[in-house]
Amino acid sequence: MNNPEILIIDDEPQIRKLLEISLESNDYKVWQASTGKEGIIMAANHPPELILLDIGLPDKSGHEVLKELRAWYNKSIIMLSVQNSEEDIVTALDNGATDYLTKPFRTAELLARIRAAIRRNQQTNNLSTILNFNALQIDLTARTVKKNNEILKLTSTEFNLLTLFVNNEGRVLTHQFILKEVWGVGFQTETQYLRVFVGTLRKKIEDNPNQPKYILTESGIGYRFI
Repeated sequence: MNNPEILIIDDEPQIRKLLEISLESNDYKVWQASTGKEGIIMAANHPPELILLDIGLPDKSGHEVLKELRAWYNKSIIMLSVQNSEEDIVTALDNGATDYLTKPFRTAELLARIRAAIRRNQQTNNLSTILNFNALQIDLTARTVKKNNEILKLTSTEFNLLTLFVNNEGRVLTHQFILKEVWGVGFQTETQYLRVFVGTLRKKIEDNPNQPKYILTESGIGYRFI
């Protein structure tokens, strides 16, 4: 995609300027809003490829803006905040945030998260049912997984779990979200149950399950598939 458009919703002029310089130097086109209301209007009039949304806005919280955007906007939203509490992060992710970064953050990390989020947007629009991730090949229709062209024996639950991960590449998925999507509402508190299944899945798809490269742990929050 040429010059993807990114909307920054942040009330701090210095942060917006820093982001603008960093993003434009990496071939992104940047739009800016200083309030939640302004950001929602701009996004509605000209939907961007990705939104960077600050939680601390002057007119309404970023959480409120996120909920309003998610009523119709289905592309990536990365939350920015000085807060680093697990509760705040989980709330944002459960409300539909694609990712979450705590200020101050490294520009290189932000750019990497943006690339992953935009790649996920493109994959969502891709009708192909065969997905390739380095040595892994996942056929969503045939429900098969190959590693280095060798078929892996996954249980139905393990395949469903892996499918959820690959369909959300780069996005942090909370424990509660994964449990609800794969096992149902009644399992949302069974985090130990989830750890067991992630452990068995890692043994099958990772070269070294103790140092995973595909399914990464976000401590206290959930998992991210890279």
